Amino acid sequence: LEQSASSDVVFCLKSLPRSASRVLHLGQIPSEATEADVISLGLPFGTVTNLLMLKGKNQALLEMASEEAAVTMVNYYATTRPYLYNRPVYIQYSNYRELKTDNLPNQARAQAALQAMNAMQSGNQATASTPVAEGGPLPNQGSVLRVIVENLFYPVTLDVLCQIFSKFGSVLKIITFTKNSMFQALIQYAHPMNAYYAKMALDGQSIYTACCTLRIDFSKLASLKVKYNNEKSRDFTRLDLPAGDSQQPLGPCIAPPAFGKKPSLLILGFFPSENNTQTLKLSFILMSLKPQLNLFNDNTLDKFPFWISTGVYGDVHRVKIMFNKKENALIQMADAFQAQLAISYLNGLTLYGKVLHASLSKYQAVQLPHEGQQDQGLTKDYSNSPLHRFKKPGSKNFQNIFPPSATLHLSNIPPSVTVDDMKNLFASTGSTVKAFRFFQHNYKMALIQLGSVEEAVQALIALHNHDFGENHHLRISFTKSTI
Repeated sequence: LEQSASSDVVFCLKSLPRSASRVLHLGQIPSEATEADVISLGLPFGTVTNLLMLKGKNQALLEMASEEAAVTMVNYYATTRPYLYNRPVYIQYSNYRELKTDNLPNQARAQAALQAMNAMQSGNQATASTPVAEGGPLPNQGSVLRVIVENLFYPVTLDVLCQIFSKFGSVLKIITFTKNSMFQALIQYAHPMNAYYAKMALDGQSIYTACCTLRIDFSKLASLKVKYNNEKSRDFTRLDLPAGDSQQPLGPCIAPPAFGKKPSLLILGFFPSENNTQTLKLSFILMSLKPQLNLFNDNTLDKFPFWISTGVYGDVHRVKIMFNKKENALIQMADAFQAQLAISYLNGLTLYGKVLHASLSKYQAVQLPHEGQQDQGLTKDYSNSPLHRFKKPGSKNFQNIFPPSATLHLSNIPPSVTVDDMKNLFASTGSTVKAFRFFQHNYKMALIQLGSVEEAVQALIALHNHDFGENHHLRISFTKSTI
């Protein structure tokens, strides 16, 4: 591999048999990986002194400040495979002891990245009690990080934290809480090196542009004790733990395609549940959550599933049902944050007797049909829909986002509507009404408890934006409240 690389560029290397060397050869580097991404693989083990990117061959040569640091890095990654952009990177000793790139073109970016990343490492090490100095020991601060999210413009869920931090190693446990009006989390890794690596890479970074900034320190706790697996705490080694009051479906902690990337597309799909013998596979790709379309009610394209029609977890901008496979659809959300919300809350949801599958799409946007192009009305634009709930930045609606639940929050109810009117309305959707209560001091709002989460979801699909007349349209959302 290195021989083929050296035939394309001219640089001075001192040969050495393939044994321990401070110059490392990295293979199968994703094409979108940057110099900083590659350098970050070496930083937890010491100072990186040089880098040569061979983008056309998906390779790189990385030079550490000492052979000891390189040995530590190779030994560690031999048991814990490093990943960039969700793809494994292979590391071995180079045939060369020294890497000289002074006379090579296009090295300005690599040198700038080296200076910036090493400066960041120095700044982080200045505050660490046992830094990984050149050739020094591995960090022993522990495997638990304390994370504070500053400037919480958008809500940050446990699943979002899981996807971000799992890029740096196996996340075992997460506990989220609010203290001193600050959203915080404790995150436990399988190994202290993973925790150190994550702290170095993420401390001071923002999850979303100019907001939700991460402040990370090592916790004094050696291990976390998790009682419940729900939206506030999770033990990924104990899937048998109860959910407490939460009914949110749980899933594994899986690394995202790329931290910092902001795709706005999701893939949603329905798969037969264990009690359903149908083999029909229905999948959808979402981008936003908007207008009145529901594919499953009457086998027409007049409606789409509820997350589009109601925008519970974001604003849908465009929807495209695939021409040759109409059980698939692309849904474009207003932004990547809203797309992630939809994944977090909708993946694994049971609806119409099937299990919904949601994941990110490889597409960045839904393309509208060209003028004169026939698409049978399968593509629709909802960018200007009046049903969008999150058009205003920082909208209070972001504070009222909850997992699907059997109890629904109702608002914008006209004064003439009675308890029996509301019960009959929801019963007309096939739901079992278990309880209903108007708010004591505000009869425009109420809570209604239905027979199951699935019933509540289907009722929300059918009745959100229901026209009572008198310029009143019913607003429905999930709630954490109970009756």
